[in-house]
Amino acid sequence: MPRFRLDIEYDGSLFAGWQRQANQPSVQQAIEQAIEKFCGEQVSLRAAGRTDAGVHATAQVAHVDLIKAWPGDKVRDAANAHLQAAKVRIAILKAASVPDGFDARFSAIGRHYLYRIVNRRAPAALDKGKIWWVPKQLDAGAMHEAAKVLLGRHDFTTFRSTQCQASSPVRTLDRLDVSRAGDFIEVRASARSFLHNQVRSMVGSLKRVGEGGWTVADLKAALEARDRAACGQVAPPDGLFLVGVDYPTPG
Repeated sequence: MPRFRLDIEYDGSLFAGWQRQANQPSVQQAIEQAIEKFCGEQVSLRAAGRTDAGVHATAQVAHVDLIKAWPGDKVRDAANAHLQAAKVRIAILKAASVPDGFDARFSAIGRHYLYRIVNRRAPAALDKGKIWWVPKQLDAGAMHEAAKVLLGRHDFTTFRSTQCQASSPVRTLDRLDVSRAGDFIEVRASARSFLHNQVRSMVGSLKRVGEGGWTVADLKAALEARDRAACGQVAPPDGLFLVGVDYPTPG
């Protein structure tokens, strides 16, 4: 069966997450239904990252197997037509034929997330639902310095959900940068893979450093505790975006 790679963006605000769930709207279900409507096939998508409820994506990747070898542009345009008709905020940016061995989840060698914070007394108007409003002044420089403690290979038990299904809490964090531009703070994280709620947990703990509630030593102690109870506030899903997935270069 021909396999297609789909590059996808979506507003996760009104979804219970990527993964199909009983009696709740999901991004996966919406796309699967759109594909079925244009080609008559019941399909199952596999994604690079199963984003949580309220989390967004500018560069999600999924793959789907279809019976017919449709042109990629046809798959993209037909699926988008049905997604627009369903009035969901999902767009297929690209659809392309890929080898059978390509797996959106297991072939991925890197994932990149962006977390956005608006740090001012006034709440967000235009970005509401896509950013975390923190009215208390944050020291982004202190957050960036503290973030270095989390880089590298660690047991991230403190920073993963108790519902996490990963077999091991050990991960290698390749990037965790914090930067400010005016009232806006960005946290960028990169790794081969992340634990459930890891990015939001790290951002919430860095926020405690930024507001002066924690020192770098406190963050390090939380990491070394390997105890979920030691985690700071878990940042809300609103500000989190999946912004990139890396795959090996063909050939």
